[in-house]
Amino acid sequence: MNPSTHNVSGSKPSGDQMTDLVIQARDGNRPAFEQLIDRYQGEIFRMIYYRIRARMDTEDLTQDVFVRAYRNISRIREPHKFRSWLFTIAVNRVNDYLRKKKVRSIFKSSDEGTEVQPAATDFQDSPEALEQVLKEDFWRHIGRVAKKLSRMEREVFMLRFLDNLNINEIARTLKKSESTVKTHLYRALAKFKKEKGLRQFLQEDLT
Repeated sequence: MNPSTHNVSGSKPSGDQMTDLVIQARDGNRPAFEQLIDRYQGEIFRMIYYRIRARMDTEDLTQDVFVRAYRNISRIREPHKFRSWLFTIAVNRVNDYLRKKKVRSIFKSSDEGTEVQPAATDFQDSPEALEQVLKEDFWRHIGRVAKKLSRMEREVFMLRFLDNLNINEIARTLKKSESTVKTHLYRALAKFKKEKGLRQFLQEDLT
């Protein structure tokens, strides 16, 4: 393996190192792209799983996201924005999946009130990322309040609090202005903060 793409310490690459990996991957360096997969695969898997709640389909979609990223990385013009670029691919794939699922189930009765809780065993590889949100009360409140959000409010909320994207990354991912993102996030937070059980989780400064 090219020494310039090997992280000897085993620690997460810094921002500059990540950008360098993206540039190398864009130039056709496959080991560099494999390091990008190692870095972001867990995030993309969680992002998709939060939205579709089907482990096997999540695995397939996650793989597809990286296949599409590999095929198109030569087109990326701003390597430092790779994360939001990757999340954009994931959001589009999830939306495609949900649209097709809706068409397939259009003549079926669906239980929209079913509360969803990810099993702890699904996330053994990254327990620290889900330590808080796996609490039963959290998911119970989330499921109830999420029904009151618009589609954009829900997407912005999930990208911010479940996927840990910042405002700028969310704006790039959804191709919206930062002010638009803040507006939708503020509206979502206002609805969530009416729930006593969620206030402790949602400390967000939009100024």
